[in-house]
Amino acid sequence: MPEVTGSKLPGNKTSIFSVMSKMANEYKAINLSQGFPNFETDQELKDLVTRAMNNGFNQYPPDIGVQALREQISRKVESLYAKHYDPDKEITVTSGATEALFNAISAFVHKGDEVIVLKPAYDTYEPTIELNGGKPVQIQLKGQDYQVDWEEVREAISPKTRMIIINTPHNPTGTVLSSEDMLDLENILKGTDIILLSDEVYEHLIFDGLEHQSTSRFPGLAERAVVCASFGKTFHNTGWKTGYCLAPRELMKEIRKVHELTVFSVNHPMQIAYADYLKDPQHYLELSGFYQQKRDLFLNLIKDSRFTCTPSSGTYYQLLNFSEITSENDVNFAERLVKEKGLAAIPVSVFNINQKDNSQLRFCFAKTDETLEKAAEILCNL
Repeated sequence: MPEVTGSKLPGNKTSIFSVMSKMANEYKAINLSQGFPNFETDQELKDLVTRAMNNGFNQYPPDIGVQALREQISRKVESLYAKHYDPDKEITVTSGATEALFNAISAFVHKGDEVIVLKPAYDTYEPTIELNGGKPVQIQLKGQDYQVDWEEVREAISPKTRMIIINTPHNPTGTVLSSEDMLDLENILKGTDIILLSDEVYEHLIFDGLEHQSTSRFPGLAERAVVCASFGKTFHNTGWKTGYCLAPRELMKEIRKVHELTVFSVNHPMQIAYADYLKDPQHYLELSGFYQQKRDLFLNLIKDSRFTCTPSSGTYYQLLNFSEITSENDVNFAERLVKEKGLAAIPVSVFNINQKDNSQLRFCFAKTDETLEKAAEILCNL
């Protein structure tokens, strides 16, 4: 057996999501850690998948995605953000948004390139950069409300900067970028060759009358941006692993080269089903209201607890500050919460520079009302 030497990712550890979900299973805990709903996807959508299978859509689809689905994506994006993407040249269906992110980084980041990453950040960004020989340049979001210091971003740009990654609505904090944020970024990138990778998987989960400021809305950003999106996050079926990316045709040409070599194509019957399902815009337009009700229920249930928070502005995550309960670090508290109280959450420090600990845990509220009630009872008794 060959000896394994020279790991390409020597410092990479098991994902915190896997760690906490494994602990939740081991201790039979309520799992509000990993970001997936514990309720079923729409029966109409499942029936559409079954129909697609029965109609013979069971072999390889086109590698870039089913034509009908790419056309529906183009219509959706144009109706929401007034930006047209050519279904044939500028849209590719991927195996979840994570593949889209991987493809974009792999297509453009060369050895020695720098990529600016705003922390806390989804934990696949940096390993993928490193896997391609790039160097993550980390910038910590500011305060307990996690705001971007755009002047710090500007100062971090060097001749080696190849890419900047943004995420809005933001995982794990639930914050959203404003139009002013996007205009600041547009101004910073003007006149550069920097590629913008925009992770927008929670685009339809945004609350309190706020509006998602997609990169696609801003011409100076869209011309250099790869936008990644997820059907799994949108339609409560993360296990179907179907997403897509949008990009100008010259960028997309390179992304498709990587896509072809990684997965070649994506689940055929799911694509046929999504193409039909997207014909009714209410299937995604109603989601903000649906998840705001979940957020409001969860926060109302814990209003008498010793946790403090700012209500999440987007995603289906809520940060709770536990500094009035214990002085222990967030990783230890999260582990104790699983083992002793039967409730799993995600410690936020693992996503921060130098594991900066703000005494916060992330809870997923994409759960049934019954699950949220049981979780809240535990939180209120701490």
